[in-house]
Amino acid sequence: MSDANHARRTAVYLLDQVLGEGRLLAECYAAGALEKLAPEDRARAQRLAAATLRSLERADRVLKKHLKKSTPLTVMNALRLGTVELCSGAAAHGVVNAMVAIVSKHRRHGQLKGLVNAVLRKVADEGPAEWAKLRTPRLPNWIRKPLVQAWGAEVMLAIEAAHFAGAPLDITGKPGADLVELGGEVLPTGSVRLANAGQVSALPGYEAGDWWVQDAAASLPARILNVQSGERVLELCAAPGGKTMQMAAAGAQVTAVDVSESRVARLRENLERTGLQAELIVGDALAQTGQYDAVLLDAPCSATGTIRRHPDLPQAKDGSEFGELIELQAQMLAHAWTLVKPGGRLMFCTCSLLPDEGECQVEEALDMYPEMAADREALTVPGVNADWITEEGGLRLRPDYWPERGGMDGFYMALLRKSA
Repeated sequence: MSDANHARRTAVYLLDQVLGEGRLLAECYAAGALEKLAPEDRARAQRLAAATLRSLERADRVLKKHLKKSTPLTVMNALRLGTVELCSGAAAHGVVNAMVAIVSKHRRHGQLKGLVNAVLRKVADEGPAEWAKLRTPRLPNWIRKPLVQAWGAEVMLAIEAAHFAGAPLDITGKPGADLVELGGEVLPTGSVRLANAGQVSALPGYEAGDWWVQDAAASLPARILNVQSGERVLELCAAPGGKTMQMAAAGAQVTAVDVSESRVARLRENLERTGLQAELIVGDALAQTGQYDAVLLDAPCSATGTIRRHPDLPQAKDGSEFGELIELQAQMLAHAWTLVKPGGRLMFCTCSLLPDEGECQVEEALDMYPEMAADREALTVPGVNADWITEEGGLRLRPDYWPERGGMDGFYMALLRKSA
């Protein structure tokens, strides 16, 4: 049975984990944070937590004048969640009562329920008008600074506007699947976009395995790699498997490798649901051997291109892992290149907005390997703007592209061909 307050209570817990413990939402979900919720409440808890993280700066500005001293984190998160709901048009009575009930049950801070009641009543009166005047929330400096350096201040504001707007749901269909019943918009790249999807597993065609969820930007590496029926293809860092399914659906013999057992289990579930086949290996990308017609490497990265979809990232991380990730990407690219047979090709991609994790990696690889060439022609698939093709021959996608359609994830990809 659905219970809106259970969903709210879970959303406050998720905010505590991200803002107090530096955990990512995905880690909380994997640890079972949503397990006791009905499917619609699960979706609601996720939506509320994400909306609050996206609007954190605005919520804190609205609350600031009503709070005289520092407030315990759980209470602050209940106030933030309540503020976001109230300023987004939710009924004051339900929101205030729910947040008071959540705080009153807290074993250490229950006595602060009166404060929550008083503050949220004031927010209900004054908040919505103030909210509308506040600027688009900015990213924390650790990520904002390098991105301004890379793209300039004006582009940064457009990226932040895309982050604040959040992400619609994009779907990739199996070849020949009829997705008309979903009622979405067909994007220039062929993905189907749903503005307000709700519970994914309840959508038409989900049970039948006609499609899978995959951002339009994330669907392009496999489209560009353009594997052919019967080709032997290796995918490194493959889970959760959108690209695996694209390539398997094209008739390739796909070997998909990921280091995480739980993520491979998810990939296996996705393949079973869609009736597609691939060989799955739980293992280290750097330990793989053999020769393949094509290799797809979606290298581990800062994931800064997916913030519109994962607003917890800027709050839970601090950029301290950048150097390590950049080094690992270079190692993986070098190793993946040894697995490409002469005349074959490598698709290198990262869901990052940092040139160090994309353009710079490919520039260095092209300098290092005389037998490597970037295939610019292959990048001109339907929906790709020629302006997105970069100097070294890769494709740069940003969240501020397609603003009238709801944006896209930030991504970098390059198709590298090995001479025969």
